[in-house]
Amino acid sequence: MALRRLFRQAMITLAIFTVFTVIIMGASDVAITLNAKGRVFKNVETLPKRQVGLVLGTSKYIGKTPNPYYTYRINAAESLYHAGKVRHLLLSGDNAHRSYNEPWTMKRDLRQAGIAEAAIHLDYAGFRTLDSIVRAKTVFSLARFTVITQQFHCERALFLADVNNIDAICYAVPSPQGWAGAKIRAREVLARTKAVLDSFILNVKPKFTGPKEPIDGLSNSSN
Repeated sequence: MALRRLFRQAMITLAIFTVFTVIIMGASDVAITLNAKGRVFKNVETLPKRQVGLVLGTSKYIGKTPNPYYTYRINAAESLYHAGKVRHLLLSGDNAHRSYNEPWTMKRDLRQAGIAEAAIHLDYAGFRTLDSIVRAKTVFSLARFTVITQQFHCERALFLADVNNIDAICYAVPSPQGWAGAKIRAREVLARTKAVLDSFILNVKPKFTGPKEPIDGLSNSSN
């Protein structure tokens, strides 16, 4: 009887924990979506001009297949620059080892697309969205900028910007559809929950801070 009672109490506790977790995840997802309302743009013409566009990195290939998430972001960065919507591009991503360097890969492709060398700036320590957003302010001295990524990623990036007192907007590029898109969206719910916990409970900071590298003299008050 004691074992049965102990098992029942364990199952009740597990059920309560599961319900609580689902509520937290759902609330985080909805709140982050609503928080970004009015600040995510999909049309180049309606996007306000800002000095700097922050391109969030991802791998160029998935295995040997081109990664559409990467392609859409690079194409958008090129379009916004040539349309005069941004004057500088800050490319932020992972630089895990010599054979995997997201910022350098993005720079190479943007240079081939005709983007001026002086307009491209690299953040090699953008290991996570949190790092990319916060380092844009603390390392590159930017208090306002345009984020360039997919919509679901835009919304989380804007949440992190708000938490860190950054005035950001986002240009949302297309996302792959079908099963691949559904899997990414499911993972995003977990990422959003982690973003909320990191911001309000765990107080997580970027892995590296580093010395300041202001972009061509742009300051918090002038960009």
